Amino acid sequence: MTKRREGQSELTQLGDIVTPKLLKQIKRRPTGPTPIQQRLLDAAAFSVEQPDLQTLLYQHTVFCQTSLPYRDPGDDARTWERSNGDVQLEVMAGKAMHPDLGRFVPVGLPFGPKCRMVLMHINQRALVTESPHVEVEDTLSKFVRKVLKLDSKGRNMRVVKDQLARLSASSIRLGVVRDGHAVTVNSQIVTAFDVWFPKDDRQRVLWPSTISLSHEYFNSLMNHAVPLDETHIAALSHSALALDIYTWLAQRLHRIPAGKPARVSWLALHGQFGQGYDPERIDNFRRVFRVALKEVLMVYRAAHVDDEDPRPPRIYSQGGSYVWREKPAKGLTLYNSPPPVRKLLK
Repeated sequence: MTKRREGQSELTQLGDIVTPKLLKQIKRRPTGPTPIQQRLLDAAAFSVEQPDLQTLLYQHTVFCQTSLPYRDPGDDARTWERSNGDVQLEVMAGKAMHPDLGRFVPVGLPFGPKCRMVLMHINQRALVTESPHVEVEDTLSKFVRKVLKLDSKGRNMRVVKDQLARLSASSIRLGVVRDGHAVTVNSQIVTAFDVWFPKDDRQRVLWPSTISLSHEYFNSLMNHAVPLDETHIAALSHSALALDIYTWLAQRLHRIPAGKPARVSWLALHGQFGQGYDPERIDNFRRVFRVALKEVLMVYRAAHVDDEDPRPPRIYSQGGSYVWREKPAKGLTLYNSPPPVRKLLK
């Protein structure tokens, strides 16, 4: 401490306040938005400034109301089931012919954000052309750059093609109840696709000229496709949970009657989105879900969703002692909102 003359304030040496440890912490603090935050901000601004340049992707309504695995469920997991009200999804892992072994080998279940985005793109091409036979680009690297917004290096290409291989080999069962009628679709999504890479890592990884959707899946998609904003999807590409929340709200909010909001409990949200989270510790799931929901609402600006916070804690008398308690948050309130896109095809 250095004292100045009478009438002047005292000065403190900077080193007495900013210790080396604190200085390191200050240097580690971000000086601006993270790459993910910047991508979300750019997507929101683009939707406002360039609404006429909106490009669409599509997802089947069953995949909007249920979900594929967020993470790799492991080689031993051969069946995946999810349900949400009157909608049921069952995915069965399959097998594919191996070029070297000359026999069928097991292929795992599809998972993660990339398999969702690949499926959305394939859906879009099938709907635009009104054909289950989809013309695809000649190299996987071009697809990765254009649609998935990723650096088209070998690892990215392999991850994307691995997910397409898993989608191709899997069998799916979709169940939907509408107006008292139950519709069941038993099928594969993609058929006749070469899922194997060349042996030489330096060799180009080529797409075939076309891929084919099964007729059952294609016909169901024609009647149950949900349009999505490609810019929003690209901005949320880091999170399978965020993509699932976005697609759920895209197909749900505009169907809610005006003036009659829908309330969804945290228990119901956990049942739909809480893969891997202990239902007895729903607060852990709620914390992660809120982060993903905040990211979704950054790009889907028209969505009207209220997240009810827990009430302030109150003190109660129990057994002669006083304890603080708070009632848990009830869940989300969904209001009628316009969908993220209004055009049908582009």
